[in-house]
Amino acid sequence: MDPLAALFAHVTPSARTFFTGNLCRTVQFDGSLLHLLKDGVLKVSQTGHKDIDLSEPTLLFFPRGRAHRFVGDPERGADLVCATVDLGGGQGNPIGQGLPELIVLPLGSHPALAPVCDLLVAEAFSDGGGRQAALDRLFDYLLILIVRHVIDSGIVAGGVLAGLADPRLAKALTVIHEEPKKPWLLEELAELAGMSRTRFAAHFRAVVGRTPIDYLTLWRMTIARQLLAKGKPVKAVATQVGYESPAAFSRVFARLTGHAPRELESAFDKTS
Repeated sequence: MDPLAALFAHVTPSARTFFTGNLCRTVQFDGSLLHLLKDGVLKVSQTGHKDIDLSEPTLLFFPRGRAHRFVGDPERGADLVCATVDLGGGQGNPIGQGLPELIVLPLGSHPALAPVCDLLVAEAFSDGGGRQAALDRLFDYLLILIVRHVIDSGIVAGGVLAGLADPRLAKALTVIHEEPKKPWLLEELAELAGMSRTRFAAHFRAVVGRTPIDYLTLWRMTIARQLLAKGKPVKAVATQVGYESPAAFSRVFARLTGHAPRELESAFDKTS
């Protein structure tokens, strides 16, 4: 069982490189961003948080768009590679909700990341053909490694990634991710986790932050949002995520997202 395979099958993180070079001034950033400090010194400032001084190769990830400011040394500067990040799935994405506000990973303490970061740096500071595509794909892979690290290290105490770090809950979450269409019962999920119904329900809510059935519904809507954005008709989407009628699906979708499915369908039609 690979707990991440089913998750990434529906919400695949992707990145787009937007800066490579030496930063020797102060720059304000906003959005879901991934930064790789290759060399130099850098001060990272965030409103309401203590400044972070960096002087060694470090990976910084702001998954939920917290505003931050980089203050580069005017003489030495800082060699950086930066990318915007789309975690996939839009609002309600379980990966985005499960990650910390900021992840700081000094490469000297995380050798598993070093080979990919070395490739990123080599591409970023070269002029080879296909450089942009190579950088973006390397960042895509790096995002998967970061999510894997968050789960394996247990640095998050709640959310779906914390649930996937729990061997028992991971079994239930994985089947939800793999088969969102199935009308899962609490008893079935508890049996998969090897726990009593009451204990499973309480433990799931304590770790993931919502009931198993509420999470199933949220996961269905996450998938539905992506299918609608691809131009799939409401009726087909409703069936694909486990609803017997488009009307029942539309009510749940509107309640959780604040938008009727037809709105996303219409928006896609206008951009096609």
